[in-house]
Amino acid sequence: MTTRTILELHALQTVPPSNLNRDDTGTPKTAVYGGVRRARVSSQAWKRAIRRAFHDLLDPSELGVRTKRVAELLAGRIRKLDDSIPETEAWTLAAETVQAATGSKIEPPKRKASADGPAPAPESKYLLFLSARQLDGLAELAVKGRDDIKAFFKDSGNKAEAKQIANSRHSVDIALFGRMVADGADINVDAAAQVAHAISVHHVENESDYYTAVDDHKEREDDDLGAGMIGTVEFNSATLYRYAAVDVDLLRRNLGKGLREDEPSTEPVRRAVEAFVEGFITSLPTGKLNTFGNHTLPDAVVVKIRSSRPINFAGAFEEPCRADQDSGGHVREASERLARYVPEIEKAYGVAADAKTWVLRVGPNTAALADLGEEVTLPELVKKVGAEVAVRQSDAS
Repeated sequence: MTTRTILELHALQTVPPSNLNRDDTGTPKTAVYGGVRRARVSSQAWKRAIRRAFHDLLDPSELGVRTKRVAELLAGRIRKLDDSIPETEAWTLAAETVQAATGSKIEPPKRKASADGPAPAPESKYLLFLSARQLDGLAELAVKGRDDIKAFFKDSGNKAEAKQIANSRHSVDIALFGRMVADGADINVDAAAQVAHAISVHHVENESDYYTAVDDHKEREDDDLGAGMIGTVEFNSATLYRYAAVDVDLLRRNLGKGLREDEPSTEPVRRAVEAFVEGFITSLPTGKLNTFGNHTLPDAVVVKIRSSRPINFAGAFEEPCRADQDSGGHVREASERLARYVPEIEKAYGVAADAKTWVLRVGPNTAALADLGEEVTLPELVKKVGAEVAVRQSDAS
């Protein structure tokens, strides 16, 4: 039987009044689950927060950039290789190279340049996700074909090389979260990580805050007795269940061999997994963060590495948690629900002995989770998960 290496992360995180992820009307996103309205934070919002956290956890060479302004970005690298190339020529070289590599047309944006300013750099019609190493490789290829870039890419060998550069040496964020290129499906990357929409473990009603702002500079105290500005902002507060899973085997295939020739092939996978674990746990979407200052960390995190399929434990909260009328709060009941549900579902499906489990928890309200696995701090958790993944990937080699 072929085994897999699957990493699961389950978190309970309490967020005070906040608006982490809003819809087009400014209202916090919600979803109906178990017949009641829940607070929701979209997977896209939290994945972006994780990607931003990577900038503090990984070397820039291991990350990518997702942008429409890819020609401008690539042109900067081209000019670093050869500063004699004028900026506008570098734009042209970059546009032709990206089009050869991805199939995406790179054209001047529809917005007009200012009357006294230069024309804007060409852009792609949609966001393109390229790694730092891919951009470096494409810059070198563009300089090589500088004399006649259009003729250069009419050569099938040169065009194939451009595609090969764009489809190898993927960054950690591309390897984890995938890449879709509408005009170049052959260089798409399947995501190794799945991040669920975070939902509250209980029923939630959005609330509205009416605020006013006073003009600090008035000629007289009786001038304009009203507010200088008024408005409303919607918010909610919730204890969220967050979940993510990583197919470590697919992650390894996406990353390919070691990023440096002098390191073991499991090293990039270990670094990527450690960054994902820490980034998932510590990141936070920034919606209305200055307004609410809702800088919280999870109350509890359960991490599993198993050799079968991933399991989402949201079913523990299909029946919404209800706060105690006297003491209030949802964390204790949510922890107890999770502590009961996890062993029950793993036993029922014959995977109770399959997973290695660690628990990071804070305070007496999460005590029920202590029996699920080895209790650890965040630094310990990151190292232990990374080491376990490295061993399993080494054994699979």
